[in-house]
Amino acid sequence: MKMLVMLACMLLASGAFAECATNARGVAACGNGQTAGGYNANTGNAWKAQKNQAGVTTTQTSRGGEAKTKNGNGVYKSPSGKTCYRTANSRGCN
Repeated sequence: MKMLVMLACMLLASGAFAECATNARGVAACGNGQTAGGYNANTGNAWKAQKNQAGVTTTQTSRGGEAKTKNGNGVYKSPSGKTCYRTANSRGCN
């Protein structure tokens, strides 16, 4: 199953990561600084990240989680619907 997820991510990401290189940890780093992705073999979770023009990075996982971050602050939405946040002064979940 892990191999299938990794293969699917590679096929889907081949065009998006055309100017990227994968380091020893399996993380794709791109020359344009706009997109990246990777695969965690320990958890079987793949992820991809994109940065928009406003500097907000949106990270999506193969298990359905999504995080939006900027300057250390962010919001995470889990696949089960739980939302967590972190700001300079506080953090929490609902």
